[in-house]
Amino acid sequence: MDINKLINDFKKYDSATVQNAMILVRGYVDANEDYTSPDLKSYNFYEAIVGVAVTGKVTPLNEPQNKIDFDDLYRNVINSEFPSIIVLQDIEKEKGRAACIGDVMAHMAKTLGAVGMVADGSIRDIPGIKKANMPVWGTGRVPGHGPFNLIETQVDVEVANLIIHPGDILIADEDGITRIPIDIAEETLEKCAVVREKETNMMKETEIKKRFGID
Repeated sequence: MDINKLINDFKKYDSATVQNAMILVRGYVDANEDYTSPDLKSYNFYEAIVGVAVTGKVTPLNEPQNKIDFDDLYRNVINSEFPSIIVLQDIEKEKGRAACIGDVMAHMAKTLGAVGMVADGSIRDIPGIKKANMPVWGTGRVPGHGPFNLIETQVDVEVANLIIHPGDILIADEDGITRIPIDIAEETLEKCAVVREKETNMMKETEIKKRFGID
């Protein structure tokens, strides 16, 4: 399986088309294994991005009892063979009260090879993030943070109710994020073309009139 080719080919589609394609592959599944809730908002949006999840759990407000070197997160991006999407979960009691992503992080992540950043928590510094040309998603915005620490990296995280595993393929756009399990990625890509063709035809004026018997 050529993961880089899959990632590149999925860029032709969007999160909704991919989710519909996975229904054809495996039927309906729990939404929390499939796509994000409406809590997640896109900022500095350009187009759909596709990449492999590099995950972390963070505390951006209070000093934790235990922490690890924050650069471990970035090293996982550097060591990835594929374009990375950094996915952070704020695990503070007051989740979202402090920012998890800002402009310095966006510039660092971009330089090291990330193609997007996602937070189950708040973000800040949107003008600087735009300068970094880094698409970001978050569940809120605030102007500040406290002691900012990495607790774990490359572990399962929860973002807007979606469970994301390290190494999952993600497609992210204005609608949110759809998670593509590696084991069905190839078949899902094939079904994307089927969904696209079917929906394109369904939206044609002639087909709509034909369906309802309108001349």
